[in-house]
Amino acid sequence: MVSRQQTEPGTAAPEGAKVLTKQRGRPRSFDRETALEKAILAFWEHGYEATSVSDLTRVMGIGAPSLYAAFGDKRSLFDEVVREYGTKYGSFGERALAEEPTARGAVERMLREAAVEYTDPGHPHGCLVIHAATNCTSPEVEESLRERRNANIAVFESRIKAGIAAGELPADTDAAALARYTGAIIQGMSQQARDGATREELEALAELAMAVWPRSSVNPVRSSVNPARS
Repeated sequence: MVSRQQTEPGTAAPEGAKVLTKQRGRPRSFDRETALEKAILAFWEHGYEATSVSDLTRVMGIGAPSLYAAFGDKRSLFDEVVREYGTKYGSFGERALAEEPTARGAVERMLREAAVEYTDPGHPHGCLVIHAATNCTSPEVEESLRERRNANIAVFESRIKAGIAAGELPADTDAAALARYTGAIIQGMSQQARDGATREELEALAELAMAVWPRSSVNPVRSSVNPARS
């Protein structure tokens, strides 16, 4: 048997003796922003349901304890992914609605930029918010994404109503129907991008979609109020 020699606090260990110390485990060091980006791409490509925690730890290059410590559970991570996606990849629509002087110009720009964004070879095709809940058995996730899509349609309707008030669109324009039509087009473009449609094909679709927009012969009155934020 090997005898253990003990030392009193504040005294040196006898020469040749081995002092056993317990090493505390350290959290694995990683770049949170890089890990989050990899999570975005995983959920974007495979959806919420098909992306497991083991898939996430593998692509993010971290262990499960580090994932939970930094991001919470899978649902919490997904919520952050959706917010970050909206800021980094999905903000083109918000910018178009805020910056273009007319509703028609805003929607036309949004659809053209969607054609570019949805077919970008640098990331999964289509829109994460539209596709992430496919075959999802988590009602909370489905509802969360549905609310985001419906909120987008509500913003379209608000922008269109502002266009009607400014005289850009005929007074009898059905703002709700036109907004839902716009939502259907952009959601369809996303699905077609997932199915292999090219940027040029989606741009042609955007052009056709705008052909049905009503026009007014009255010169629109520019408002100082940003309709996208009303």
